Amino acid sequence: MNISHEWLARFVPHGRDAAAVRDLITAHVATVEGFERLRADLEPFVVARVVESERIPDTKLSFNKVDDGSGTLLEVVCGAPNVTVGARYPFARSGTMMPAGFRIEKKRIRGLTSNGMLCSARELGLGEEHDGILALDTDAAPGTALLTVLPLGDVRLVIDVLPNRPDLLSHLGVAREIAALTGTAMQRPAELAALGAVPGAPARGDDQVRAAGLEVRLDDVADCPQYGAAIISGLTVGPSPDWLKRCVEAVGGRSINNIVDATNYLLHGFGQPVHAFDATKIGGDTLVVRRARAGETLVTLDGTERKLDPSMLVIADAAVPVALAGVMGGRASEVTDATTKVVLEVAQFAPRVVRASRRRAGLSTDASYRYERGIDAAALGEMLSLGAALIAHVGGGRVDALLHAGSAPARRASVTVRPSRVALLLGEIVGGDEIGRLLTSIGFACEAGSAGALDVTPPSWRHDIAREVDLIEEIARLRGFDRLPDTLHGARPGTVPDHPLFTAYRRVRDALVAEGLHEVRPLPFTSGRAAGPDGADLVRVSNPLAEDEPFLRRSVLDTLARRAEYNLNRMQGDLRFFEVGTTFTAQGRALPREEQHVGLLVMGARRPVHFTEAQPPAFDEWDAKALAGTLAAAAYPGAEIAMVPGESPILWRVQAGGVVIGEVSRLTLDAPVWAKPAFGVEILLGEMPSTPVAGRGGHAHAAAPARSRAAEPVRYRALPVTPTAEFDLALLVPDAVLAAQVESVLRTVSGPQLERCELFDEFRGAGVPAGSRSLAWRLTFRHPERTLREKEIEGRRTLVLKTLEAQLGVRPRTA
Repeated sequence: MNISHEWLARFVPHGRDAAAVRDLITAHVATVEGFERLRADLEPFVVARVVESERIPDTKLSFNKVDDGSGTLLEVVCGAPNVTVGARYPFARSGTMMPAGFRIEKKRIRGLTSNGMLCSARELGLGEEHDGILALDTDAAPGTALLTVLPLGDVRLVIDVLPNRPDLLSHLGVAREIAALTGTAMQRPAELAALGAVPGAPARGDDQVRAAGLEVRLDDVADCPQYGAAIISGLTVGPSPDWLKRCVEAVGGRSINNIVDATNYLLHGFGQPVHAFDATKIGGDTLVVRRARAGETLVTLDGTERKLDPSMLVIADAAVPVALAGVMGGRASEVTDATTKVVLEVAQFAPRVVRASRRRAGLSTDASYRYERGIDAAALGEMLSLGAALIAHVGGGRVDALLHAGSAPARRASVTVRPSRVALLLGEIVGGDEIGRLLTSIGFACEAGSAGALDVTPPSWRHDIAREVDLIEEIARLRGFDRLPDTLHGARPGTVPDHPLFTAYRRVRDALVAEGLHEVRPLPFTSGRAAGPDGADLVRVSNPLAEDEPFLRRSVLDTLARRAEYNLNRMQGDLRFFEVGTTFTAQGRALPREEQHVGLLVMGARRPVHFTEAQPPAFDEWDAKALAGTLAAAAYPGAEIAMVPGESPILWRVQAGGVVIGEVSRLTLDAPVWAKPAFGVEILLGEMPSTPVAGRGGHAHAAAPARSRAAEPVRYRALPVTPTAEFDLALLVPDAVLAAQVESVLRTVSGPQLERCELFDEFRGAGVPAGSRSLAWRLTFRHPERTLREKEIEGRRTLVLKTLEAQLGVRPRTA
């Protein structure tokens, strides 16, 4: 929201400079993200007084001595005919950069030295007048900054207004906050003091009203609870007065004409979108608020013909639509230079309908932005009278009639706030009197309740206040967040255990980070190309952020693959990242099935480059398999993890306790030729519940489950001081026997003194029977208290070989 500091000061004369107001708003109201001095280019200019002046013979030039406040009279040659001794003019000293982009230099003209320039309005960018220099009607001393004399030193504040505070989308709304924070009384802007009176009360009707030859009808009060219209005749469309131009330009707008500028004044000044129709172009002297009909079209003010459908709300005359309600008017009924009579619309439209209409039309306007977030519906009648009087004043016309269809909203329900609750949440005691004073200062009505509580009724412009905690937040920000205590008070530990999915997430995250992977969190949207041509079980988003990604993902690896492609496009091929997120599977008309998955993707160099290894090996399927084992063990602690070979592109299916929980696969990417193969692992953590949310005070759960057993504590173990004993086993393993099966037997039979069991070689070829391969393991043993004897090691070796042959048919390989 763009806020003019000078315009704001006309609502609340706070007496502070723009920087102080910026800091006040940021500290208590909303973040000010922009601070722009509108005519900062005029800061070097000063007021100068002409002390002496004489014409230069045979020229149109004059030679002048000018007092610029420096203590020395400057000689200046000027070509303007209106130089007058004793008068004051804008002055640019030597070295000043002009708005047109050139610098004033000390130079000789006709043999005389000119040290500066007396400026015209055109040279200052203040208008097109350049026949003479700009005379200043001021008694300011020479040397006074020009911006203190001319009302040109405005500052534009750009405020980041969050969706819950639409009341801040106007100068009036921000002024209310400044008035409360500074203790300054609000006032009516001076430019509105000259407005004439409007005729009596408006003609009213529940859903239909007629006055001064115009009929207004509401076909659906739910879509448009209130619709006001003012008939203003005798107008002359032309340039706006200077004060109105300055207001429009101060918020970044462009002055168009007096009628349009007046509607923008109401929008930015008071937060009420309004629209002016040319009354002579309204067919049948009728305005109907209705849904569009199939096949209807409307050429909007931007010149685009838009197809309408029944989801869109329109303002129509007796025959055709003339405006897209709450979004933009139609070109056929726009105000032109020939307009002499207008109908001013001041209405309240349902936010959901305006949002639907502007999305279907592909439009977003200042009006729709405010209607979608909510306007002050209770002020509609006041805005109707003010808008009619303002247009009549700047256009030289008269208000013939006011019409108001619909009814004003009911009084907001009160919310109880307890000082004890305030103290609990803020960490310090705030008295009831202070609570009442703070809330009253921003328009809340406070009444004493029971047990010291206050019954607080929010004002009509505060749609975001519904709970006690909302009021406590207001109290905190008005007092100042910097006043909140920073001491930590005692608190009792909670008794509710963490959700199993959260604890599983924490385990897998720690395990994967320990393996050197980075966590990413992409959005869960996908193009659906990985699902194949049918995509029957994909869930389509009704209002996607991007049309090329309209589906919710079915696999975490789908979005990880897109992240990999993004990196590859930027010449980054060494990737190792993971995500824990939700996947979605369509279930007909029922809610989608949501599951919590963890996925990882690795490709490129297995290790960082080192001077001892200029080209580290790339990740392969065995690395992915090892990571899958680590991941599955972290996700399902205590379960027996198995890897079952799959069919391309699935390399292995991951099992926990005999149940398939995920897979290891080779990924297909849109990758450059230099990219290494990519491998992915995805494992199910659990199903996300999608049952309807229980009502207030209810739940769909049985008694709280017993807390899981305490985590095994980390125990200290001294570093070993005894030597290791190791031996290698070269085994002939049938192709039908998995290496994992062999390793399981090795670990089981070797006992607790086995420290490491490493597979380090595979061989197929001469000396190896068909249907088998040679696998070599290195077994390392260590006793914690003594050196192992050779006889003990040989005994372990013999036992291992006998067990392998008996259980798996695995024999030692001989030379």
